[in-house]
Amino acid sequence: MAVDEGVAPTTGAADDGTVHRLKPNAVGLLGVVFMAVATAAPITAMTGNVPFMVSSGNGVGAPASYLVAMVVLAIFSVGFTSMAKHITSTGAFYGFISYGLGRTVGLASGLLATFAYVVFEPALIGIFSTFATTTLKDQTGLHVPWWAFAVLMLAVNATGTWFGVSVAEKLLVVLLATEVTVLAAMAVSVALHGGGPHGFTFAPVDPVNAFKGTSAGLGLFFAFWSWVGFESTAMYGEESRDPKKIIPKATMVSVLGVGVFYVLVSWMAITGNGEAEAVRAASSANPLAMFFNPTERYVGHWAVDVMQWLMITGSLACGMAFHNCAARYLYALGREGVLASLRDSIGRTHARHGSPHIAGLVQTAVSAVLIGAFWAAGKDPYTGTYVLLAILGTMAILVVQAVCSFAVLAYFRSHHPESRHWFRTFTAPLVGGVAMLAVVVLLVSNMGVAAGPESGSPVLKATPWLVALVAATGLGYAQYLKRRSPERYALLGRTVLEETKER
Repeated sequence: MAVDEGVAPTTGAADDGTVHRLKPNAVGLLGVVFMAVATAAPITAMTGNVPFMVSSGNGVGAPASYLVAMVVLAIFSVGFTSMAKHITSTGAFYGFISYGLGRTVGLASGLLATFAYVVFEPALIGIFSTFATTTLKDQTGLHVPWWAFAVLMLAVNATGTWFGVSVAEKLLVVLLATEVTVLAAMAVSVALHGGGPHGFTFAPVDPVNAFKGTSAGLGLFFAFWSWVGFESTAMYGEESRDPKKIIPKATMVSVLGVGVFYVLVSWMAITGNGEAEAVRAASSANPLAMFFNPTERYVGHWAVDVMQWLMITGSLACGMAFHNCAARYLYALGREGVLASLRDSIGRTHARHGSPHIAGLVQTAVSAVLIGAFWAAGKDPYTGTYVLLAILGTMAILVVQAVCSFAVLAYFRSHHPESRHWFRTFTAPLVGGVAMLAVVVLLVSNMGVAAGPESGSPVLKATPWLVALVAATGLGYAQYLKRRSPERYALLGRTVLEETKER
């Protein structure tokens, strides 16, 4: 391990002064890709977002929204991956921004990213519990209270993180493969049958249609929302093999692979119904019919039943991936002693598994408290817990993504002249940063509609202020450390692997 500017690497150290590290060489390229794609939860993104985009966003232009989002995120990733080739940091955005824009902005961004991932897990617990309760009742007649499934998911997530990334990877590979397979089966079947009742239609993938409809801004926001978490590839650098090669590749594979999949599946779902029929299905009392109808018609009823179960496992995989992300951000902050008392708690790793086990338990406790608070407030686990916390976390992470783009610009102005390039380290991060800011504006202007029945919730109204408060806390605390504890300030965002050959 190394820290910048000659500071001794005592962050998160044990009593003998050694730095606690995550287990090296624990995961390869495919493992990192699966961990990142799992956070996007393809089946949840498709069945949860596309019907809403079709009914209330840009209509049949929803697949085109995914096409636009894929291009923008690919441009963003060019700068992001350029920096990942030089910096390997478990804190990902926290480390990148600290090097590019300084420790103060870095800590504020690190807290925002941590905050986002911390609230994403209970959000996914909400939708997982809803899917599980509904499917079990529909297919077996059994009624199990949603909170029982919430407890189950908390336990599964905590266990997965405790035993290390390789265990979580194996489970996520299985869950992700099955959900992708059933969606692909529907899409391929529609294509092989020559399209839907009216044949093929190319209007859904016409980029112009991404900017039409009832609310094009809402549709575009939901498209970007469907990718949240793809950037988590960087936080597995310390645990991956040859991270300066794997992380850039995994990021681009995640963005482009998920993008092509989203475009194809949403396009075939609309084609399989027919354009007008797809809008009617998406606007009905059962919007999932938009996917269930073509699946039943072209694959079989059994596939609809399987799809319902995979919506459960898909949300479980997504929640598990976010739990791992949150634990690693907490661990990164703890290891560097952002608060001195955290060095020997969340900044420690398991002696055998090399996992951020204590940070994982802390994340489980925070998720349990949030779930309990929303339950006590009488919030529905889907329309209340999931929607409100997902919007809150998405706003925070989009702000950090925008800041990271500008950090790339600043970093390459003063570092690695041999790597500077007019597109990779200047144009791409500049365009990506501006585009990310535009997505934040889309979120702020459309979050009331996105929240649906919770549009008047105090949590929703407080969302921009909560994000601003977390950022301000980071800025203020960094300045406090700079004045009162310069040796700790010097370590902010600086614990990284100097060279991959160390491993």
